[in-house]
Amino acid sequence: MTIRHSDSDETAYPDGVDDLFEVPGTPWVGVSPLLAKLRHQILIASLVVVVAALAGLSLLLSTGLILVIGLPIALGAAALGWRLVSRNAAAWAYAERDDDLFVRRGVAFRRIEVVPYGRMQLVDVTAGPLQRMHGIATVHLHTASPDTTARIPGLTPAEAARLRDRLTARGEAQAAGL
Repeated sequence: MTIRHSDSDETAYPDGVDDLFEVPGTPWVGVSPLLAKLRHQILIASLVVVVAALAGLSLLLSTGLILVIGLPIALGAAALGWRLVSRNAAAWAYAERDDDLFVRRGVAFRRIEVVPYGRMQLVDVTAGPLQRMHGIATVHLHTASPDTTARIPGLTPAEAARLRDRLTARGEAQAAGL
């Protein structure tokens, strides 16, 4: 068994492990970088709330020690969170084949879901207020299985609409053939 290194990650994996998350002959389509931007802004807002709480607690207890200790911890956690959010957002991708859709996600715990078009019952597009402000949407795929949680976040509205229409048409064609 040989060990190889991925170009995007310095972690070594045995041969064949990364092949589990590939679809030969089918290109992966990544999500919009706006997904990472939205998540970064949520992280910054959370950091501001934590720093304000530390400052308020420091004033309430009349000691600057809480701020001196808490601030570097909060900043370190935010820096780590920034990196994790960036990598996680970049890990989302999907690949369309003739009979099924693959959805890939995760960095430390990678996951790939295969959704056969004939099993799809509903294709749902959602966009909350923050997503709409950033110009992105999420496509949810529902099947008869309650365990299916396939979703693709961070798509532009045009791509979400295109994917919704394409998946619906393919699902109807596959279901008609049953």
